[in-house]
Amino acid sequence: MALSSKFVGIAVSTLFIAGVGHAQVNVQDAWVRATVPQQNGTGAFMKLTSPTDATLVDADSPVAEHVEIHEMAMENHVMKMRQIPGLELPAGKTVELKPGGYHIMMMNLHGQVKEGDQVPLTLTFEGSDGKRSTTELKVPVRPLASGAHGQGHSGHGAGHGSGGGHGPADGHAAHGKAH
Repeated sequence: MALSSKFVGIAVSTLFIAGVGHAQVNVQDAWVRATVPQQNGTGAFMKLTSPTDATLVDADSPVAEHVEIHEMAMENHVMKMRQIPGLELPAGKTVELKPGGYHIMMMNLHGQVKEGDQVPLTLTFEGSDGKRSTTELKVPVRPLASGAHGQGHSGHGAGHGSGGGHGPADGHAAHGKAH
């Protein structure tokens, strides 16, 4: 199943804005790691900044049966990946979702996620007032060995593909809808 066609000449940096109550959560440098054929999962990575306290409470994508918010954490000297119920976004502080840390995990993929595809991703945020908002993103897919400034580094794995790293995103801006 083709996720979308390749886009040429798109801006190097992307800024997505999601409404949370009256505040806006900025989603920057979003990208998804490409997969190899038959790979069951991958990760989405980005930077989130909210001007007021908020929480990322949900994520969804039609490319996967299950989409969860995850963290990598040391337990008894072993790095483990686990689902978390939400990711706190302290007011004015950028929270980075990156390989080896917080990330969006897409599991039971419906097909290969290929470099150059645009993956639809919906993020749900909850403000400190309890109001929720969503934003619809089209997140570009980066190569398996994608890294900052084109330099890959390993260490994430765990169903996210080989290699690691984080880099700038290409794509289209999307605006959130407050509920």
